[in-house]
Amino acid sequence: MLAGATLWIDPSSTARATANSWRATRPADAAQLDKIAAQPQAIWFGDWNTDIASDVAAASRTITAAGATPVFVAYNIPQRDCGGLSGGNAVDAAGYQRWIDGFAAGLGGRPAAVVLEPDALAGMDCLSASGQQTRLALIAYAVRAFHAVGNVAVYLDAGHPGWQSPATMAARLAAADIADAAGFSLNVSNFIADADNIGYGQAVSALVGNKHFIIDSGRNGVGATADAQWCNPAGRALGTRPTTHTGVDGLDAFLWIKPPGESDGACNGGPDAGVWWPDYALGLAQRAAY
Repeated sequence: MLAGATLWIDPSSTARATANSWRATRPADAAQLDKIAAQPQAIWFGDWNTDIASDVAAASRTITAAGATPVFVAYNIPQRDCGGLSGGNAVDAAGYQRWIDGFAAGLGGRPAAVVLEPDALAGMDCLSASGQQTRLALIAYAVRAFHAVGNVAVYLDAGHPGWQSPATMAARLAAADIADAAGFSLNVSNFIADADNIGYGQAVSALVGNKHFIIDSGRNGVGATADAQWCNPAGRALGTRPTTHTGVDGLDAFLWIKPPGESDGACNGGPDAGVWWPDYALGLAQRAAY
């Protein structure tokens, strides 16, 4: 469903608003931010959405009415980020199932791609053995819920090449019911170069029934830092523009899943996770190879 699909560009994005506010006094910088504003980006949903069904339905209707396929991120798994810089949600297992049910209901059968729980599988070593089993069961529950509503291409997040081995990642994906999903996502919110992600993705794919994958290329234009910093590292750049025509076997899309310019967390001078950081956004754009 996602391969070849039309992606949606938000005409009211924060990047667009910032670029417009700079245009009269900082025209060169505004033109740089246009590089971000002109591209489609994923929409994230989490514990900050007080009515998940209504919020998903509103976004879904707007995007599909424009003739595009929404790319949404479900990001509310219990013990999200193991309490780290993107933690803070207090949902329990039963609450998460209700949240997923609401998310699926909000889609209403309209076409969508859903990136399911960034970092949850690759980063579950922080949990106890029983906690890991609960996490796998909850992700499998979400896969089945989206599968049941129809027209949803679910991509289970599989971390990135520097995190888990292909064999370990494939085992976790299988346990989380990737069989009923469209595939898996890579490099969400990270900086690893496309070529490394493609090689890793194809290795994982071969172990999970040749499932397809997608890559977050929003900030990997110059690859990762030498020490693999992941939280607002300096000197990074926008990567491959979003496209659902990749020409790569098994790769459904390059996407900007983590909106470029949103902070990874209160580190390296950045604001809280998810907060727009215009200076960082500007640097990403200035260093892009286009």
